[in-house]
Amino acid sequence: MGIVNIEDELHEQLRRASKASCRSINAQAAFWIRIGMLGELNPGLTFQELAARELRAAGVDAPGLAPAS
Repeated sequence: MGIVNIEDELHEQLRRASKASCRSINAQAAFWIRIGMLGELNPGLTFQELAARELRAAGVDAPGLAPAS
């Protein structure tokens, strides 16, 4: 595991977002990094489509989950 240096303001935004999302600061940062990476690799997909794809990959079967494209 490595250390990533980020600006103080971004760290503060991570702290706030982690509270709202009920995640640790590290888990929130990892989520943002993963979604950002997936967004760059799949520019035609929306955030909701990326999130639905990740939920399906994790085995989540929820009513209303967008179908696979």
